[in-house]
Amino acid sequence: MDELGAFANWPNLNTSSSLSSDQSQVLETNKAKRGLKHMASRNNALENFLGGAPLNVVARLFFISLVVGALLMWLELRPIDILRGVQAFFDRIYQLGFGAIQELASYVLAGAVFVVPAWFVLRLANLRSGKR
Repeated sequence: MDELGAFANWPNLNTSSSLSSDQSQVLETNKAKRGLKHMASRNNALENFLGGAPLNVVARLFFISLVVGALLMWLELRPIDILRGVQAFFDRIYQLGFGAIQELASYVLAGAVFVVPAWFVLRLANLRSGKR
C-alpha cells in the first residue's frame, strides 16, 4: 500500500503530483465552483434570516423606525421615559418579592392577548404568500 493506506482507492484523495495538468485544472475549477456555491449559500442563509437583502432590510427598518418614532413623539413618549418605565417595572418586581410572580404573570397574559393573535395572523399571511 502507498502513503494513503486503506484510503488509496477513494476518489478525490489523489495527491496533486499524481494528477495530470488537465486533471489538476479540473480539480481547481471544481474547488472554485464549490467555494462560490458556499458563498452563495451563506448569502442566501443571511437573506433568509433577515427576510431579504441586507440593504433593503436596513432601509425598511429605517422607515418603520421613523414612523414609529414620529408616533411616539406625537404621544409625547420619549426614549428616556420608556427606559425609566422599564427600570421602574423591574424595581417593582424586585420589591414585591414573591408577589412579583403574580404581577409578572398578569403582564404576560395581558400582552399575550394582543401578541398571540397578531403572531397567528402574520404566520397565516406568510403561509399564503409563500404558496404563490
